[in-house]
Amino acid sequence: MGMFDVTNKPDTLRRAVALAIVKTSPETIQLIKERRSPKGDIIEAAKIAATMGAKKTCDLLPYCHSIPIDNVKVDVELKESSIEVRVETKTIWKTGVEMESLTAASIGALTIYDMLKPVDDNLSIESIKLLEKSGGIKGVSEKSNKKLRAAVLVISDSTSQGTREDKSGKLAVELLAKNGFEISECVVVADDSSSIESSLRKFCDELKVDLVITTGGTGIGPRDITPEVTKKIIEKEMQGLSEAIRTYGQRRTPLSMLSRGVSGVRGQTLIVNVPGSAKAVSESFEALFPGLLHIYKMLGGYGH
Repeated sequence: MGMFDVTNKPDTLRRAVALAIVKTSPETIQLIKERRSPKGDIIEAAKIAATMGAKKTCDLLPYCHSIPIDNVKVDVELKESSIEVRVETKTIWKTGVEMESLTAASIGALTIYDMLKPVDDNLSIESIKLLEKSGGIKGVSEKSNKKLRAAVLVISDSTSQGTREDKSGKLAVELLAKNGFEISECVVVADDSSSIESSLRKFCDELKVDLVITTGGTGIGPRDITPEVTKKIIEKEMQGLSEAIRTYGQRRTPLSMLSRGVSGVRGQTLIVNVPGSAKAVSESFEALFPGLLHIYKMLGGYGH
């Protein structure tokens, strides 16, 4: 048991709204409105306490991650015989903020209880519940109406000659299948311009697969020519995909910036270059999915 490992999850905008309700007597509500509470301004105190509660959540809950809180909005509303504490919390991070909102609402309600207990013997905290939450990879997941097909092109002199085992291609096939793709082909070629180009043309123009993942040949070595050949093939470059791969990798290793991989579309096929190591393939898929799947709606003319 322990904290969930969120190391490989992408940062997304996360939002959560929680509500706590403190039951009071109508006379107590009138006392608050007339500012006659013996412990001072209850509404402002509850707002401050709830805000502090959101920021201190990880100190109170043992398995809750320490996350950056970008915004906490607290509303305290007086009803006929109750007080409602509504908290909205936002962050751009790997995990959600529902516990921060729930904790904030709880602390706000407890503050109200503490300040009103000298004047109301019938106080009770009636409920604390989550009203809304959004964000995370589920918020950008897409389902295609058709079965998507993919091909993998492993570009490596040593692998094509049988002197090195193909790990990156096998991993790419496994991860593609995990993300719902049917694998049409997995081919290994040398770092040779004509071999790379003919394979890419076959995948795009003959097999008409939806996605081609190339592994290897993205560095600055004398035989690294994958980006140049890919640029020759594609009709529309998708710079954002390659930037996402490098940005994600750079947060994990300072060498990611040395990759020159490109991405783009030829016809209805998306081609994405990823580096040749298994670790780089894994990180590239973590960066790309599930957001990449939205491209198939765009290619189909459905836009955003």
